[in-house]
Amino acid sequence: MNTPPLLQHYKDKVVPNLKKKFGYTNPHQVPRLEKIVVQSCMGKSPDRKLAVDDAAAEITKITGQRPSISFSRKAVANFKLRQGEPLGARVTLRGTRMWEFLYRFINITSPNIRDFRGISSKSFDGRGNYACGIQDQAIFPEIEIDQIKRHIGFDLIFVTSAPNDAEGRELLAELGMPFRDMKKANETATETAEATA
Repeated sequence: MNTPPLLQHYKDKVVPNLKKKFGYTNPHQVPRLEKIVVQSCMGKSPDRKLAVDDAAAEITKITGQRPSISFSRKAVANFKLRQGEPLGARVTLRGTRMWEFLYRFINITSPNIRDFRGISSKSFDGRGNYACGIQDQAIFPEIEIDQIKRHIGFDLIFVTSAPNDAEGRELLAELGMPFRDMKKANETATETAEATA
């Protein structure tokens, strides 16, 4: 089986660059991408069950993997929500599918975003993981625009082994993630590291 191009790029270029920048002595210290979670919540839709089915079908087309359905744990009268009612769909990508999805997202999908100037580099969680929201599934090349039944938004979560945001941000930037404010983010990370030292 052929190695995905982005995984080969990670091994050949990203690992040496990160070793040099952060001074890792052990190869296991080098941050790596562990998984990508693609999820969509349809809790606000009046026809939740149909909306969740539509979201699951779109996620399947985008990722090539059948998503799992998430259900409500308890009833909430204000939202007209019953216990056990379907709320959303999510899929977790690992291995080859993960690398291929990231390659398509960086090179094909993200440039399709209207007025695209890069994505924000601020949405890290403090532990090196990054999340971004997609408002419309039409930017994915796998979706046929004339067959869209409803506009569905997605959350993409990139889970890394990085111990902090600075290293996670650098990992994703080296992989080609089109951050628009990378320089400013690096300056902030440096200031934070110096303040805590």
